[in-house]
Amino acid sequence: MDALDALLNRVSVPRLREPAPDAAQRELLFRAALRAPDHGQLRPWRFLTIEGAGRERLGELFAQALAAGADEVGEEALAKARAMPLRAPLLIVVVARVQAHAKVPQQEQVIAAACATHAILLAAHSQGIGAVWRTGDLAYNPRVAAGLGLASDEQIVAFLYLGTAERELRKPVPLAVADFVSAWPGA
Repeated sequence: MDALDALLNRVSVPRLREPAPDAAQRELLFRAALRAPDHGQLRPWRFLTIEGAGRERLGELFAQALAAGADEVGEEALAKARAMPLRAPLLIVVVARVQAHAKVPQQEQVIAAACATHAILLAAHSQGIGAVWRTGDLAYNPRVAAGLGLASDEQIVAFLYLGTAERELRKPVPLAVADFVSAWPGA
């Protein structure tokens, strides 16, 4: 698959099953991530892989964070939180490592980590791997961050869910470029 095909036809794949990407496929996913734009060559990212029983432990962490953040949480909501990581055989947590730098603002570093995330999605699509980028409240929860071992200068950018698509990929809806692009007339 060529780059333009991946860029123009990548779609989120929320329904995933085994098998997860193999070692060679994962190597390509991470090699693609490491080519993301990176002003200052700070490499402001790192990646955690979660699979097997680790997914159940992450689900328990999600449930604990949810319970700690509210006065009363129903058993149904806790069960849903526990099941979230079980939606795919492999999760990649993309972490932005924000560093103090005179020329590279923190926001640019988080954006660079987001670009690395997008590169993983494109590399997955080009290899026929299903993937979806998820965040939600738990991505910004301090208990989840602590449970995953994040340092105070780190933040979750994405939970990437990867595996084999359960069904045929949908076709992306064509968008009219003119609806999003205009020429600036000058000051």
